[in-house]
Amino acid sequence: MKGVCRPIRVRGIRGAITVERNTREEIIAATKELLLALVRENGIEIEDIASIFFTLTPDLNAEFPALAARELGWQYVPLLCAQEIDVPGAMGKVLRVLMHVNTEKSQRELKHLYLKGAATLRLDLSSGN
Repeated sequence: MKGVCRPIRVRGIRGAITVERNTREEIIAATKELLLALVRENGIEIEDIASIFFTLTPDLNAEFPALAARELGWQYVPLLCAQEIDVPGAMGKVLRVLMHVNTEKSQRELKHLYLKGAATLRLDLSSGN
């Protein structure tokens, strides 16, 4: 409907990416790649990010992914890092993100991104990534 303003809501955007090696450089590079892709694909302004929650599989511990966001200049975005549950047989070397954003978009309009090997985690959302 033309001229109707949708309410701004806090929505969650998911993303994941695999990291080839457990090094500081690779964790930072993969985190930046994923964050920048989520922002670009969803048309997000940094000021609209309410918070970001990062998780890493237990085999990734060389650096906090939050450091990558700080290096991008996201100084005022609340960030939290945690370790994923160590489920036997689960995919390893995966960095996951849950980004909370203030937006007028509906949940269906948001683009969740699963990059590199993580694309197999959500085939329903990974086409074209």
